Amino acid sequence: MFKRIIYKCVGVACLSLAFTACITPSVVERTANTAVPASFNNSQDTTNIAKMRWKDYFTDPYLTALIDTALQHNQELNITLQEIAISRNEVRVRKGEYLPFVGLQGSAGVDKVPRYTNIGAMEATTEIKPEKEMPEPLPDFLVGAYATWEVDIWNKLHNAKKAAVSRYLSSVEGRNFMVTNLIAEIADSYFELLALDNQLAIVKQNIDIQSNALRIVKLQKEATRVNELAVRRFEAQVFSTQSLQYDIQQRITETENRINFLLGRYPQTIPRNAESFNTLVPATIHAGLPSQLLANRPDIKQAELELAASKLDVKVAKAQFYPSLGISAAIGYRAFNPAYLLKTPESLLYTLAGDIVAPLINRNAIKATYSSASAKQLQAVYNYERTILNAYLEVANQLAKIDNLERSYDLKSKQVQALTQSIDISNDLFRSARADYMEVLMTQRDALESRFELVETKKQQMSALVNIYQALGGGWN
Repeated sequence: MFKRIIYKCVGVACLSLAFTACITPSVVERTANTAVPASFNNSQDTTNIAKMRWKDYFTDPYLTALIDTALQHNQELNITLQEIAISRNEVRVRKGEYLPFVGLQGSAGVDKVPRYTNIGAMEATTEIKPEKEMPEPLPDFLVGAYATWEVDIWNKLHNAKKAAVSRYLSSVEGRNFMVTNLIAEIADSYFELLALDNQLAIVKQNIDIQSNALRIVKLQKEATRVNELAVRRFEAQVFSTQSLQYDIQQRITETENRINFLLGRYPQTIPRNAESFNTLVPATIHAGLPSQLLANRPDIKQAELELAASKLDVKVAKAQFYPSLGISAAIGYRAFNPAYLLKTPESLLYTLAGDIVAPLINRNAIKATYSSASAKQLQAVYNYERTILNAYLEVANQLAKIDNLERSYDLKSKQVQALTQSIDISNDLFRSARADYMEVLMTQRDALESRFELVETKKQQMSALVNIYQALGGGWN
């Protein structure tokens, strides 16, 4: 009887396996396109600044101290470290699923069976020993060990573990990408702070120049050389410039607090040397080859690992269509009296069983899971390709920006020099009545704007140097 049942189960499992092989939905597979252009701007130089340590790339001691603090105390980075720990534990969970699970069991209880039932009637006429009846109620004591094991015949559990490993490694690359972004954001904010300090110094210098011009205009009004309108226009110009300094001071406060937030601390003054900004010289950039992005950019490696994990997820989902084989076993001692509990072989018990389970009816849930895994695998392919494309474009944009900003800075420097000289000329002409006050005001305003633009251009140059280092994948190693 039992043999017939076993044969039927095996037969049903075989039929299910054959049936599954015929109707398993097909998966759409697509190989990721990782081809990139051969070079940046036709350069074959393989030297790559991404290989430089961030402490060698950023040499300002105040900036390196800020970055060091951020790498230790930034909350978002510490949150990511905990996500890595979670991913590592997930690997351990998946590894444990394909190993046998062994446990210990102990129990004690009492059982009263009704007399007028088949079991009650048998127990009433059963003697444990000659002339010793079965106790009523019947105690029950058990100690033993048990084990269960799902035999991973389709590599379902092994592939799930490999997918978990890939996602763990992906989370590590995600942390590296965050480090790169964090360093870049701090450096960019630091250079912005230096630029604001210099703009504030320019405003204060212009306030002194305009206040002196206002004093001269007032003297000329007393000498009836100009009228009240000229005095009011010069006063308005002074007030406008004075209000501008508070605008800049607010931006300095916000920039300092943004840096403090990245460092994981409450507001405090950011130590810096504002005068060093004028001596900053953009470094020579070595971008290397586009193919090096695949090894240097953490986000590209993260997308690649996510793609590997998604492919394994498809295999795991496909294995759900096939029969699963489980083995269970137990061994221990069981008796109604503790005195007999360890008596061998009378109190010894053991079991060994195997079962095969195969999906046959209502497989829609498994099909849906398989189709979702297939779609997610395609998503991962497109995301991988998009990440590579985005990385290349970021580098190309920054290289062009560095080149254009260098030319723009040279021209703006000449503009500032010319307008600075024109201030003295316009003042001299005004004193000798060969220029009116509007020419003086316009010259001062243009000179102020040009100096502001020069500082802003220098800030953009330093920002581009930060961004190219980030775009090439530097800072995390």
